[in-house]
Amino acid sequence: MTLSRRHFLGAAGVTSAGLLLPLATGCDSAGGGDGAVQSGDVPLPERFSLPFKVPPVIRPTSSEGTTDYFDVRAHTATVEILPGVRTEIFGYNGTFPGPTFRVRKGRTAVVRTTNDLPVPIVTHLHGGKTPATSDGYPTDLVLPTSGWKAAAHQHHSGLAMEGVTAEGTRSYTYPNAQRAATLWYHDHRMDFTGPQVWRGLAGLYLVHDEEEDALPLPKDDRDLPVMIMDRAFESDGSLAYPSIDPTLKTTPGVTGDAHNGMEGDVLLVNGVPWPRLAVKGARYRLRLVNASNARRYRVKLDPEPDSGEPFTLIGSDGGLLAGPQETDSLYLVPGERFDVVVDFGKYRPGTKITMKNSLGDGSTSEIMQFVVGEKITDSTSVPSRLSTVERLDPAKAVRTRSFTLGRDREDGHWIYKINGHPFSTDRSWADVKRGEVEIWEFTSTTHHPIHLHLSPFQVYKRGGSTDVNPEDVGLKDTARMAPNEKLSLLVRFDDHTGKFVFHCHNLEHEDMAMMANFTVT
Repeated sequence: MTLSRRHFLGAAGVTSAGLLLPLATGCDSAGGGDGAVQSGDVPLPERFSLPFKVPPVIRPTSSEGTTDYFDVRAHTATVEILPGVRTEIFGYNGTFPGPTFRVRKGRTAVVRTTNDLPVPIVTHLHGGKTPATSDGYPTDLVLPTSGWKAAAHQHHSGLAMEGVTAEGTRSYTYPNAQRAATLWYHDHRMDFTGPQVWRGLAGLYLVHDEEEDALPLPKDDRDLPVMIMDRAFESDGSLAYPSIDPTLKTTPGVTGDAHNGMEGDVLLVNGVPWPRLAVKGARYRLRLVNASNARRYRVKLDPEPDSGEPFTLIGSDGGLLAGPQETDSLYLVPGERFDVVVDFGKYRPGTKITMKNSLGDGSTSEIMQFVVGEKITDSTSVPSRLSTVERLDPAKAVRTRSFTLGRDREDGHWIYKINGHPFSTDRSWADVKRGEVEIWEFTSTTHHPIHLHLSPFQVYKRGGSTDVNPEDVGLKDTARMAPNEKLSLLVRFDDHTGKFVFHCHNLEHEDMAMMANFTVT
Protein backbone atom coordinates (compact mmCIF):
# COMPACT_ATOMS: atom_id res chain seq x y z
CA MET A 1 0.00 0.00 0.00
CA THR A 2 1.27 3.48 -0.81
CA LEU A 3 0.06 6.97 -0.17
CA SER A 4 -0.39 9.36 -3.05
CA ARG A 5 2.08 12.22 -3.26
CA ARG A 6 -0.67 14.62 -2.22
CA HIS A 7 -1.53 12.53 0.85
CA PHE A 8 2.13 12.10 1.69
CA LEU A 9 2.64 15.86 1.74
CA GLY A 10 -0.42 16.37 3.86
CA ALA A 11 0.45 13.66 6.36
CA ALA A 12 4.13 14.41 6.64
CA GLY A 13 4.10 18.18 6.51
CA VAL A 14 6.59 20.55 4.94
CA THR A 15 9.13 22.68 6.75
CA SER A 16 9.47 26.40 6.19
CA ALA A 17 12.41 25.60 3.95
CA GLY A 18 10.25 23.37 1.78
CA LEU A 19 11.75 20.12 3.07
CA LEU A 20 9.60 17.06 3.53
CA LEU A 21 9.12 15.72 7.01
CA PRO A 22 9.01 11.90 6.83
CA LEU A 23 6.19 9.91 8.32
CA ALA A 24 6.89 8.60 11.79
CA THR A 25 6.01 5.04 12.64
CA GLY A 26 6.27 5.38 16.39
CA CYS A 27 9.04 4.91 18.92
CA ASP A 28 10.91 1.62 18.62
CA SER A 29 8.69 0.37 15.82
CA ALA A 30 8.94 -3.28 14.90
CA GLY A 31 10.87 -2.65 11.71
CA GLY A 32 13.58 -0.39 13.07
CA GLY A 33 13.53 3.40 13.06
CA ASP A 34 10.82 6.02 13.26
CA GLY A 35 11.60 7.62 9.90
CA ALA A 36 9.52 5.44 7.57
CA VAL A 37 8.73 7.10 4.24
CA GLN A 38 6.00 6.15 1.76
CA SER A 39 6.74 6.32 -1.95
CA GLY A 40 4.97 8.96 -4.03
CA ASP A 41 2.76 8.55 -7.10
CA VAL A 42 5.28 6.32 -8.83
CA PRO A 43 4.04 3.00 -10.25
CA LEU A 44 5.18 0.11 -8.10
CA PRO A 45 5.30 -3.39 -9.59
CA GLU A 46 3.02 -6.17 -8.51
CA ARG A 47 4.83 -8.26 -5.95
CA PHE A 48 6.66 -11.30 -7.31
CA SER A 49 6.26 -10.16 -10.92
CA LEU A 50 9.96 -9.40 -11.55
CA PRO A 51 12.71 -12.01 -11.91
CA PHE A 52 15.36 -12.48 -9.24
CA LYS A 53 18.78 -11.22 -10.32
CA VAL A 54 22.29 -11.98 -9.11
CA PRO A 55 24.59 -8.91 -9.09
CA PRO A 56 27.42 -9.15 -11.63
CA VAL A 57 30.80 -10.42 -10.43
CA ILE A 58 33.73 -8.08 -10.92
CA ARG A 59 36.85 -9.59 -12.46
CA PRO A 60 40.44 -8.57 -11.65
CA THR A 61 41.96 -6.04 -14.01
CA SER A 62 45.29 -7.79 -13.48
CA SER A 63 47.02 -10.25 -11.17
CA GLU A 64 50.57 -10.56 -9.89
CA GLY A 65 51.67 -13.40 -7.65
CA THR A 66 49.11 -13.72 -4.85
CA THR A 67 47.59 -10.28 -5.48
CA ASP A 68 44.59 -9.43 -7.63
CA TYR A 69 43.96 -5.85 -8.75
CA PHE A 70 40.43 -4.52 -9.25
CA ASP A 71 39.28 -1.18 -10.63
CA VAL A 72 36.10 0.42 -9.31
CA ARG A 73 34.63 3.76 -10.32
CA ALA A 74 31.98 5.46 -8.20
CA HIS A 75 29.76 7.70 -10.32
CA THR A 76 26.19 8.77 -10.88
CA ALA A 77 24.13 6.56 -13.14
CA THR A 78 20.54 6.22 -14.23
CA VAL A 79 19.15 2.73 -13.73
CA GLU A 80 15.79 0.96 -13.81
CA ILE A 81 14.85 -0.28 -10.33
CA LEU A 82 11.08 0.11 -10.76
CA PRO A 83 9.82 -1.14 -14.17
CA GLY A 84 9.74 1.64 -16.74
CA VAL A 85 11.03 4.21 -14.25
CA ARG A 86 14.48 5.81 -14.37
CA THR A 87 16.24 6.41 -11.06
CA GLU A 88 19.51 8.25 -10.54
CA ILE A 89 21.91 6.49 -8.17
CA PHE A 90 25.38 6.74 -6.74
CA GLY A 91 26.85 3.48 -8.02
CA TYR A 92 30.06 1.51 -7.79
CA ASN A 93 30.68 0.88 -11.49
CA GLY A 94 27.24 2.36 -12.09
CA THR A 95 25.16 -0.55 -10.78
CA PHE A 96 22.66 -0.95 -7.93
CA PRO A 97 23.90 -2.70 -5.86
CA GLY A 98 27.57 -2.59 -6.82
CA PRO A 99 29.45 -5.53 -8.35
CA THR A 100 30.09 -8.64 -6.27
CA PHE A 101 33.65 -9.54 -5.33
CA ARG A 102 34.44 -13.26 -5.14
CA VAL A 103 37.88 -13.66 -3.59
CA ARG A 104 40.00 -16.45 -2.12
CA LYS A 105 41.47 -16.64 1.35
CA GLY A 106 45.18 -15.88 1.14
CA ARG A 107 44.96 -13.85 -2.07
CA THR A 108 45.25 -10.10 -1.48
CA ALA A 109 42.77 -7.86 -3.27
CA VAL A 110 43.83 -4.31 -4.14
CA VAL A 111 40.76 -2.28 -5.08
CA ARG A 112 41.69 0.92 -6.92
CA THR A 113 38.67 3.18 -6.38
CA THR A 114 38.13 6.33 -8.45
CA ASN A 115 35.58 8.87 -7.25
CA ASP A 116 33.72 10.52 -10.12
CA LEU A 117 30.83 11.52 -7.84
CA PRO A 118 30.26 15.17 -6.87
CA VAL A 119 30.94 14.40 -3.17
CA PRO A 120 33.67 12.62 -1.18
CA ILE A 121 33.37 8.91 -0.47
CA VAL A 122 34.97 6.39 1.88
CA THR A 123 34.71 2.61 1.35
CA HIS A 124 34.49 0.18 4.27
CA LEU A 125 34.72 -3.59 3.87
CA HIS A 126 32.17 -4.66 6.47
CA GLY A 127 33.47 -7.75 8.26
CA GLY A 128 36.94 -7.49 6.76
CA LYS A 129 40.11 -7.99 8.77
CA THR A 130 41.60 -4.95 7.14
CA PRO A 131 44.64 -2.74 7.91
CA ALA A 132 43.72 0.63 9.40
CA THR A 133 44.87 2.48 6.27
CA SER A 134 42.31 0.56 4.17
CA ASP A 135 39.50 0.07 6.69
CA GLY A 136 37.49 3.09 5.58
CA TYR A 137 37.97 5.36 8.58
CA PRO A 138 35.15 7.91 8.19
CA THR A 139 37.38 10.92 7.55
CA ASP A 140 39.80 9.14 5.16
CA LEU A 141 38.05 10.74 2.23
CA VAL A 142 38.45 10.03 -1.46
CA LEU A 143 37.76 13.44 -2.98
CA PRO A 144 35.95 13.89 -6.31
CA THR A 145 38.08 13.87 -9.46
CA SER A 146 36.32 17.10 -10.42
CA GLY A 147 37.84 18.82 -7.40
CA TRP A 148 36.53 19.59 -3.95
CA LYS A 149 36.48 22.77 -2.00
CA ALA A 150 35.73 22.06 1.64
CA ALA A 151 32.46 23.74 2.45
CA ALA A 152 31.40 25.19 5.78
CA HIS A 153 30.72 21.69 7.01
CA GLN A 154 28.64 21.60 10.18
CA HIS A 155 29.38 18.30 11.87
CA HIS A 156 26.98 16.90 14.42
CA SER A 157 29.93 16.22 16.69
CA GLY A 158 31.66 19.55 16.12
CA LEU A 159 34.91 17.89 15.03
CA ALA A 160 37.30 19.12 12.41
CA MET A 161 37.74 17.14 9.22
CA GLU A 162 40.90 15.30 10.20
CA GLY A 163 41.82 12.35 8.06
CA VAL A 164 44.00 11.04 5.27
CA THR A 165 42.43 12.32 2.08
CA ALA A 166 43.11 11.07 -1.41
CA GLU A 167 42.71 13.17 -4.53
CA GLY A 168 40.35 11.32 -6.84
CA THR A 169 41.64 7.75 -6.41
CA ARG A 170 42.57 5.48 -3.51
CA SER A 171 43.78 1.89 -3.42
CA TYR A 172 42.27 -0.24 -0.67
CA THR A 173 44.27 -3.34 0.28
CA TYR A 174 42.31 -6.32 1.60
CA PRO A 175 44.60 -9.20 2.70
CA ASN A 176 41.69 -11.70 2.81
CA ALA A 177 43.51 -13.51 5.61
CA GLN A 178 40.27 -14.77 7.07
CA ARG A 179 37.77 -17.59 6.89
CA ALA A 180 35.27 -17.98 4.08
CA ALA A 181 32.41 -15.59 4.84
CA THR A 182 29.69 -13.39 3.38
CA LEU A 183 30.92 -9.80 3.70
CA TRP A 184 29.73 -6.60 2.10
CA TYR A 185 31.21 -3.20 1.32
CA HIS A 186 29.61 0.22 1.55
CA ASP A 187 30.27 3.92 1.85
CA HIS A 188 31.43 5.16 5.26
CA ARG A 189 31.81 8.91 4.77
CA MET A 190 31.68 10.92 7.96
CA ASP A 191 28.15 12.26 8.63
CA PHE A 192 26.84 11.14 5.22
CA THR A 193 26.94 7.35 5.30
CA GLY A 194 23.14 7.04 5.45
CA PRO A 195 22.21 9.03 2.33
CA GLN A 196 25.16 7.74 0.28
CA VAL A 197 24.39 4.09 1.01
CA TRP A 198 20.70 4.83 0.38
CA ARG A 199 21.64 6.14 -3.07
CA GLY A 200 23.40 2.89 -3.92
CA LEU A 201 26.96 2.72 -2.57
CA ALA A 202 26.92 -0.90 -1.37
CA GLY A 203 27.83 -4.33 -2.72
CA LEU A 204 28.71 -7.92 -1.81
CA TYR A 205 32.17 -9.29 -1.01
CA LEU A 206 32.34 -13.08 -0.74
CA VAL A 207 35.43 -14.81 0.65
CA HIS A 208 35.97 -18.49 -0.24
CA ASP A 209 38.44 -21.04 1.12
CA GLU A 210 39.39 -24.74 0.84
CA GLU A 211 37.55 -25.73 4.02
CA GLU A 212 34.26 -24.46 2.63
CA ASP A 213 34.99 -25.92 -0.83
CA ALA A 214 35.40 -29.40 0.67
CA LEU A 215 31.92 -29.41 2.22
CA PRO A 216 28.99 -30.93 0.27
CA LEU A 217 26.99 -27.69 0.51
CA PRO A 218 25.04 -26.26 -2.45
CA LYS A 219 27.32 -24.42 -4.88
CA ASP A 220 27.35 -22.44 -8.10
CA ASP A 221 23.83 -21.53 -9.29
CA ARG A 222 22.38 -22.90 -6.06
CA ASP A 223 24.54 -20.60 -3.89
CA LEU A 224 22.67 -17.30 -4.03
CA PRO A 225 23.14 -13.87 -2.45
CA VAL A 226 19.96 -12.34 -1.02
CA MET A 227 20.88 -8.71 -0.29
CA ILE A 228 17.80 -7.13 1.32
CA MET A 229 17.28 -3.39 1.50
CA ASP A 230 14.33 -1.03 1.64
CA ARG A 231 13.90 2.20 -0.30
CA ALA A 232 11.28 4.85 -1.02
CA PHE A 233 10.77 6.71 -4.30
CA GLU A 234 9.61 10.17 -5.24
CA SER A 235 6.93 10.55 -7.93
CA ASP A 236 9.61 11.21 -10.56
CA GLY A 237 11.35 7.93 -9.72
CA SER A 238 14.20 9.43 -7.70
CA LEU A 239 15.13 7.90 -4.37
CA ALA A 240 13.34 9.68 -1.53
CA TYR A 241 15.61 10.68 1.36
CA PRO A 242 14.95 13.81 3.48
CA SER A 243 18.48 15.23 3.74
CA ILE A 244 18.80 18.71 5.20
CA ASP A 245 21.22 19.34 2.32
CA PRO A 246 20.19 17.17 -0.68
CA THR A 247 23.52 17.95 -2.39
CA LEU A 248 25.31 16.15 0.50
CA LYS A 249 28.00 18.83 0.40
CA THR A 250 27.48 20.95 3.51
CA THR A 251 25.12 20.36 6.42
CA PRO A 252 24.58 16.71 7.40
CA GLY A 253 21.43 15.25 8.87
CA VAL A 254 17.81 14.62 8.02
CA THR A 255 14.54 16.39 8.62
CA GLY A 256 11.76 15.40 10.99
CA ASP A 257 11.86 12.02 12.70
CA ALA A 258 14.13 10.39 10.12
CA HIS A 259 17.01 10.72 12.59
CA ASN A 260 15.55 7.62 14.26
CA GLY A 261 16.43 5.63 11.16
CA MET A 262 15.24 5.74 7.55
CA GLU A 263 12.86 3.09 6.28
CA GLY A 264 11.17 2.81 2.89
CA ASP A 265 8.05 1.00 1.75
CA VAL A 266 9.65 -0.88 -1.16
CA LEU A 267 11.67 -4.01 -0.31
CA LEU A 268 14.46 -4.83 -2.74
CA VAL A 269 16.49 -8.03 -3.13
CA ASN A 270 19.73 -7.49 -5.05
CA GLY A 271 18.17 -4.23 -6.29
CA VAL A 272 14.92 -5.83 -7.53
CA PRO A 273 11.58 -5.06 -5.82
CA TRP A 274 9.87 -8.19 -4.45
CA PRO A 275 11.45 -10.60 -6.97
CA ARG A 276 10.38 -14.11 -7.97
CA LEU A 277 12.85 -17.01 -8.31
CA ALA A 278 12.20 -20.38 -9.94
CA VAL A 279 14.10 -23.04 -7.97
CA LYS A 280 14.65 -26.74 -8.50
CA GLY A 281 13.42 -29.29 -6.00
CA ALA A 282 16.77 -29.39 -4.21
CA ARG A 283 18.85 -27.67 -1.53
CA TYR A 284 19.92 -24.06 -1.99
CA ARG A 285 22.32 -21.91 -0.01
CA LEU A 286 20.96 -18.41 0.59
CA ARG A 287 23.33 -15.69 1.79
CA LEU A 288 21.02 -13.30 3.65
CA VAL A 289 22.38 -9.76 4.01
CA ASN A 290 20.53 -6.93 5.75
CA ALA A 291 21.80 -3.92 3.78
CA SER A 292 19.04 -1.57 4.98
CA ASN A 293 19.83 1.71 6.69
CA ALA A 294 17.67 1.01 9.74
CA ARG A 295 15.02 -1.64 9.06
CA ARG A 296 15.11 -4.87 11.00
CA TYR A 297 13.71 -8.10 9.58
CA ARG A 298 12.46 -11.39 10.94
CA VAL A 299 12.66 -13.67 7.93
CA LYS A 300 10.28 -16.64 7.61
CA LEU A 301 9.04 -18.95 4.86
CA ASP A 302 5.35 -19.43 4.09
CA PRO A 303 4.40 -22.21 3.80
CA GLU A 304 6.89 -24.08 5.89
CA PRO A 305 7.86 -27.62 4.81
CA ASP A 306 5.80 -30.53 6.08
CA SER A 307 8.78 -31.86 8.03
CA GLY A 308 11.67 -30.13 9.74
CA GLU A 309 12.43 -26.45 10.05
CA PRO A 310 12.57 -24.25 6.93
CA PHE A 311 16.07 -22.91 7.58
CA THR A 312 19.30 -24.72 8.36
CA LEU A 313 21.65 -22.03 9.65
CA ILE A 314 25.23 -22.79 8.56
CA GLY A 315 27.02 -19.45 8.78
CA SER A 316 27.03 -16.04 10.42
CA ASP A 317 28.88 -12.75 9.89
CA GLY A 318 32.32 -14.32 10.36
CA GLY A 319 31.78 -17.51 8.38
CA LEU A 320 30.75 -21.10 9.00
CA LEU A 321 29.35 -22.23 12.32
CA ALA A 322 30.84 -25.23 14.11
CA GLY A 323 27.66 -27.14 13.30
CA PRO A 324 24.30 -26.42 11.68
CA GLN A 325 21.26 -25.15 13.56
CA GLU A 326 17.65 -25.66 12.56
CA THR A 327 15.34 -22.66 12.92
CA ASP A 328 11.94 -21.45 11.74
CA SER A 329 13.00 -17.79 11.41
CA LEU A 330 15.94 -15.43 11.56
CA TYR A 331 16.13 -11.92 13.00
CA LEU A 332 18.45 -9.63 11.01
CA VAL A 333 19.54 -6.16 12.10
CA PRO A 334 21.23 -3.73 9.67
CA GLY A 335 24.66 -4.98 8.63
CA GLU A 336 24.06 -8.56 9.81
CA ARG A 337 24.44 -11.65 7.59
CA PHE A 338 23.32 -15.27 7.82
CA ASP A 339 24.00 -18.18 5.49
CA VAL A 340 21.18 -20.73 5.41
CA VAL A 341 20.34 -23.87 3.48
CA VAL A 342 16.73 -24.33 2.34
CA ASP A 343 15.66 -27.73 1.01
CA PHE A 344 13.09 -27.00 -1.70
CA GLY A 345 12.97 -30.75 -2.35
CA LYS A 346 10.62 -30.96 0.64
CA TYR A 347 7.95 -29.09 -1.33
CA ARG A 348 5.69 -30.31 -4.13
CA PRO A 349 6.48 -28.98 -7.61
CA GLY A 350 4.53 -25.79 -8.32
CA THR A 351 4.49 -24.67 -4.71
CA LYS A 352 4.89 -20.91 -4.26
CA ILE A 353 6.87 -20.05 -1.14
CA THR A 354 6.94 -16.50 0.15
CA MET A 355 9.88 -15.18 2.13
CA LYS A 356 8.14 -12.98 4.67
CA ASN A 357 9.20 -10.29 7.11
CA SER A 358 7.11 -10.73 10.23
CA LEU A 359 8.33 -7.36 11.55
CA GLY A 360 6.78 -5.52 8.60
CA ASP A 361 3.27 -4.79 7.48
CA GLY A 362 1.66 -4.04 4.13
CA SER A 363 4.31 -3.77 1.44
CA THR A 364 7.15 -4.49 3.89
CA SER A 365 5.72 -7.81 5.12
CA GLU A 366 6.88 -9.77 2.05
CA ILE A 367 10.41 -9.93 0.63
CA MET A 368 10.45 -12.34 -2.33
CA GLN A 369 8.90 -15.54 -3.65
CA PHE A 370 10.25 -18.93 -4.70
CA VAL A 371 8.44 -21.15 -7.21
CA VAL A 372 9.44 -24.81 -6.82
CA GLY A 373 10.15 -26.85 -9.94
CA GLU A 374 10.66 -30.56 -10.47
CA LYS A 375 12.63 -32.50 -7.89
CA ILE A 376 16.15 -33.37 -9.05
CA THR A 377 18.88 -35.71 -7.87
CA ASP A 378 20.59 -33.79 -5.11
CA SER A 379 24.09 -34.81 -4.07
CA THR A 380 24.43 -31.98 -1.56
CA SER A 381 24.02 -32.30 2.19
CA VAL A 382 24.62 -30.37 5.40
CA PRO A 383 27.14 -32.24 7.54
CA SER A 384 26.83 -32.25 11.32
CA ARG A 385 30.27 -30.68 11.58
CA LEU A 386 30.98 -27.65 9.44
CA SER A 387 34.09 -26.03 10.89
CA THR A 388 36.21 -25.52 13.97
CA VAL A 389 35.28 -22.33 15.78
CA GLU A 390 37.36 -21.49 18.82
CA ARG A 391 35.22 -20.40 21.75
CA LEU A 392 36.78 -17.49 23.62
CA ASP A 393 37.17 -18.03 27.35
CA PRO A 394 35.67 -15.22 29.49
CA ALA A 395 38.04 -16.21 32.30
CA LYS A 396 40.94 -15.06 30.11
CA ALA A 397 39.47 -11.59 29.56
CA VAL A 398 41.94 -9.00 30.84
CA ARG A 399 39.28 -6.34 31.43
CA THR A 400 35.62 -5.40 31.01
CA ARG A 401 34.57 -2.17 29.32
CA SER A 402 31.10 -0.66 29.52
CA PHE A 403 29.41 1.51 26.90
CA THR A 404 26.06 3.29 27.18
CA LEU A 405 24.30 4.44 24.04
CA GLY A 406 21.95 7.41 24.27
CA ARG A 407 20.94 10.69 22.67
CA ASP A 408 20.52 14.39 23.52
CA ARG A 409 18.94 17.40 21.86
CA GLU A 410 21.51 20.12 21.14
CA ASP A 411 21.02 23.32 19.12
CA GLY A 412 17.86 21.97 17.57
CA HIS A 413 19.46 18.67 16.48
CA TRP A 414 19.50 15.19 17.93
CA ILE A 415 22.99 13.95 18.78
CA TYR A 416 23.48 10.23 19.32
CA LYS A 417 26.23 9.47 21.82
CA ILE A 418 28.35 6.74 23.34
CA ASN A 419 29.10 7.19 27.04
CA GLY A 420 27.67 10.70 26.86
CA HIS A 421 29.95 11.90 24.06
CA PRO A 422 29.48 12.27 20.30
CA PHE A 423 32.10 10.88 17.96
CA SER A 424 35.45 12.65 17.89
CA THR A 425 38.43 11.71 15.76
CA ASP A 426 40.85 12.42 18.61
CA ARG A 427 39.18 10.46 21.45
CA SER A 428 39.85 6.74 21.85
CA TRP A 429 37.46 4.91 24.16
CA ALA A 430 39.56 1.74 24.28
CA ASP A 431 43.31 1.24 23.95
CA VAL A 432 43.71 -2.49 23.53
CA LYS A 433 46.68 -4.79 23.01
CA ARG A 434 46.82 -7.17 20.11
CA GLY A 435 46.11 -10.72 21.22
CA GLU A 436 44.24 -9.81 24.40
CA VAL A 437 40.65 -10.84 25.12
CA GLU A 438 38.23 -8.28 26.55
CA ILE A 439 34.56 -8.18 27.52
CA TRP A 440 32.62 -5.27 26.07
CA GLU A 441 29.22 -4.49 27.59
CA PHE A 442 26.61 -2.33 25.85
CA THR A 443 23.37 -0.90 27.25
CA SER A 444 20.65 1.31 25.80
CA THR A 445 16.97 2.09 26.21
CA THR A 446 16.27 1.47 22.52
CA HIS A 447 17.34 -0.69 19.57
CA HIS A 448 20.89 -0.35 18.26
CA PRO A 449 22.76 -2.81 16.03
CA ILE A 450 26.34 -2.80 17.33
CA HIS A 451 29.13 -3.14 14.76
CA LEU A 452 32.85 -3.49 15.53
CA HIS A 453 35.40 -2.94 12.81
CA LEU A 454 38.44 -5.22 12.39
CA SER A 455 37.96 -7.93 15.02
CA PRO A 456 35.12 -10.48 15.13
CA PHE A 457 33.46 -11.10 18.48
CA GLN A 458 31.32 -13.70 20.18
CA VAL A 459 28.10 -12.88 21.98
CA TYR A 460 28.76 -13.84 25.61
CA LYS A 461 25.63 -12.78 27.51
CA ARG A 462 22.27 -11.12 27.04
CA GLY A 463 20.75 -9.55 30.10
CA GLY A 464 23.25 -11.37 32.29
CA SER A 465 22.36 -14.80 30.89
CA THR A 466 24.58 -16.96 28.69
CA ASP A 467 21.40 -18.31 27.07
CA VAL A 468 21.71 -16.10 24.00
CA ASN A 469 19.58 -15.83 20.85
CA PRO A 470 19.90 -18.41 18.05
CA GLU A 471 21.29 -15.63 15.80
CA ASP A 472 24.12 -14.98 18.27
CA VAL A 473 26.10 -18.13 17.49
CA GLY A 474 29.42 -18.15 15.69
CA LEU A 475 31.75 -15.28 14.93
CA LYS A 476 29.99 -11.93 14.63
CA ASP A 477 30.80 -8.36 13.70
CA THR A 478 27.26 -7.01 14.14
CA ALA A 479 24.77 -7.85 16.87
CA ARG A 480 21.28 -6.82 17.87
CA MET A 481 20.94 -4.81 21.06
CA ALA A 482 17.40 -4.82 22.41
CA PRO A 483 16.00 -2.03 24.60
CA ASN A 484 17.01 -2.15 28.28
CA GLU A 485 19.05 -5.32 27.74
CA LYS A 486 22.76 -5.54 28.54
CA LEU A 487 24.66 -7.08 25.64
CA SER A 488 28.05 -8.59 26.56
CA LEU A 489 30.61 -9.44 23.87
CA LEU A 490 33.88 -11.35 23.98
CA VAL A 491 36.42 -9.95 21.57
CA ARG A 492 40.08 -10.68 20.86
CA PHE A 493 42.08 -8.11 18.94
CA ASP A 494 44.47 -10.42 17.10
CA ASP A 495 44.82 -8.78 13.70
CA HIS A 496 46.08 -5.31 12.73
CA THR A 497 47.18 -2.34 14.81
CA GLY A 498 45.99 1.23 14.49
CA LYS A 499 42.84 3.29 15.02
CA PHE A 500 39.45 1.76 14.21
CA VAL A 501 35.82 2.52 15.04
CA PHE A 502 32.79 0.82 16.50
CA HIS A 503 29.32 2.24 16.07
CA CYS A 504 25.60 1.75 15.78
CA HIS A 505 24.79 0.35 12.34
CA ASN A 506 21.52 2.23 12.14
CA LEU A 507 23.15 4.52 9.59
CA GLU A 508 21.22 7.63 10.62
CA HIS A 509 22.36 7.08 14.23
CA GLU A 510 25.93 6.62 13.01
CA ASP A 511 25.74 9.84 11.00
CA MET A 512 24.53 11.67 14.08
CA ALA A 513 27.71 10.75 15.96
CA MET A 514 26.93 7.34 17.57
CA MET A 515 30.44 6.12 16.87
CA ALA A 516 33.69 5.82 18.82
CA ASN A 517 37.36 4.98 18.28
CA PHE A 518 39.37 2.10 19.64
CA THR A 519 43.11 1.74 19.16
CA VAL A 520 45.02 -1.53 18.82
CA THR A 521 48.69 -1.52 19.80
